[in-house]
Amino acid sequence: MKTLCVIPSRIGSTRLPRKPLLPIQGKPLVQWVYENASKCPILDKVIVATDNEEIAEVIKNIDGNVEFTDPNIRTGSDRVAAVAEKYPDMDIVINLQGDEPFIKPKMLEQLIEPYLEGDDPEMTTLAYELDVEKDYENPGAVKVITDLNKNAIYFSRSPIPNPNKQPKSSISKMPVYHHMGLYAFKRDFLLKFRNLPQTPLEISESLEQLRALEHGYRIRVCLTEEGTVEINTPEDLAKAESFSYNM
Repeated sequence: MKTLCVIPSRIGSTRLPRKPLLPIQGKPLVQWVYENASKCPILDKVIVATDNEEIAEVIKNIDGNVEFTDPNIRTGSDRVAAVAEKYPDMDIVINLQGDEPFIKPKMLEQLIEPYLEGDDPEMTTLAYELDVEKDYENPGAVKVITDLNKNAIYFSRSPIPNPNKQPKSSISKMPVYHHMGLYAFKRDFLLKFRNLPQTPLEISESLEQLRALEHGYRIRVCLTEEGTVEINTPEDLAKAESFSYNM
């Protein structure tokens, strides 16, 4: 089985302008993501997909792999699919968001573990234990609930499931997790996914992965032990400056 990891990275960000190039502990955000992904021994190739020369230059300066993509591409998944199309020998394609500077190699291994074990879901994603007191009602924390086989039932920015007047602590006993925005796809499914029409729940929640569920496809939720610092705001950037990264 061959695995391609694509890091979509674009310069435009309304909340944090020029985000991929912003320095964290002395080096650009996009360089952190690329270098940490490249430490994962089971990936066959890591590529940054971008439409920006400055981002490309950062990666070329560390002898990394870059693919230029159309600036009019709508989503990160579409950008990843555009690269995956050029690599027909790959079986699995990872979409690693360009705002995950502290991703750990073992997290990428956990993400594709179902495929390594011979299972065949169309997609996988990563999640960790939800801090119920802090994040259950936080719209910035995407929640995912699963069935008994760890297949996703639903993703939401809202509190799920409803505790039905039970104490909030009861949520921690349910299969609800804090979702991380990275995915692995069977390559053939990724090329199909980008052409699926948008769906009502996807539009309502602004969560692209709901499109797969609404069209009847499986997303296996793989668990990891902890979250990372995802960079979306100036506050996240400040937090990253003092974050201690241990592989």
